[in-house]
Amino acid sequence: MRIKTIGVEAYLNIWEHDATWDIAQSTIASLTMGEILQLDGKDGQTFYEQLDREKMNYGWIEGSAEFKEEVAKLYRHVDPDNVLQMNGGTGANLNAIMALVDPGDHVVAEYPTYQPLYDLPAALGAEVDRWHIHEEDGWQPRLDELKKLVRPDTKLICVNNASNPLGTVITAEVMEEIVEIARSVDAWVLCDEVFFPLEEPERCTSIVDLYDKGVCTNSVSKDYSVPAARCGWTVSNKELADRMRVLRDYTMICSGVFNDALATYVLRNREPIIERNRAIIQKNRAIAQKWIDAQPRVSWVPPKGVSVSYIRLDIPGDDEEFCLKLLRERGVLLVPGSRFDLPKGARLGYCAPENTLREGLRRLGEALAELD
Repeated sequence: MRIKTIGVEAYLNIWEHDATWDIAQSTIASLTMGEILQLDGKDGQTFYEQLDREKMNYGWIEGSAEFKEEVAKLYRHVDPDNVLQMNGGTGANLNAIMALVDPGDHVVAEYPTYQPLYDLPAALGAEVDRWHIHEEDGWQPRLDELKKLVRPDTKLICVNNASNPLGTVITAEVMEEIVEIARSVDAWVLCDEVFFPLEEPERCTSIVDLYDKGVCTNSVSKDYSVPAARCGWTVSNKELADRMRVLRDYTMICSGVFNDALATYVLRNREPIIERNRAIIQKNRAIAQKWIDAQPRVSWVPPKGVSVSYIRLDIPGDDEEFCLKLLRERGVLLVPGSRFDLPKGARLGYCAPENTLREGLRRLGEALAELD
């Protein structure tokens, strides 16, 4: 299998450790272990009591019963047995797409968005049609275009809610229409929900609560601020879960006892994390908006309840060249938009710690002012 390099990952793998002011990441200000241990109100006693009882063996291959139950609580009508623990959202997408796509299948994928959702099916030999979203629509999908792209033999539709890197959200009403289009040709729908919105969550509905042939992928990395756990999941019907059970033996075996325990503890204590992260989103978005309002060369479609965003940059040259110069001269890290096939812009991780965001934006503003 020949597969393309993931542009954003390749860029961050090289440059992220050179940054002093990292405003490129998509996680909501990662929690420290000390902060995590405060979540249970007992200085982490419940976490350590559980760990002390566990042998450091392979643990639960599909995820512990406690983990599966906590994940199932995030949805309306999910059988915990159909929850499968994965190696982050990346592993969840990999296993779901490998289970669904065969050479010659027809796939429709939202574009531009998180690259594996369209390049992985292509690497597996599928014919992939890209469902383009447009800036002039506020990066919202055009359902009439999806209707034209699906065919009687369409196997899978891939979407991202919310979008990485755009930060835009597909509402429940629009998702219901996507489901109806998929149902008309008996296609599966995969929805990467790693950035499921924390503000007004009632506006959105998980694909697995709308459609039996829906599969969602998620993790504790973004909304729950614990990417160190490397713990994600898929939720689907039993048919697809059984296919993925086979693949997991080839791709990961298990996440490990410690990671399972950490992810379960985080999900069990998710309410204070969500409250914290919702406050960060609202405060930092206001900081970024005030800065953007004063910048003649910058615009964005404001993200709605999610930690990732895309800023349009009015710059004369290449966006990657600009971002690398910004890093070298000012220590500020942004991901060039061209790494998402969105040139003349950048992914802004505006949910960085507040002092990092303020100083990073200040230095970015200086660099932009020098272009005048």
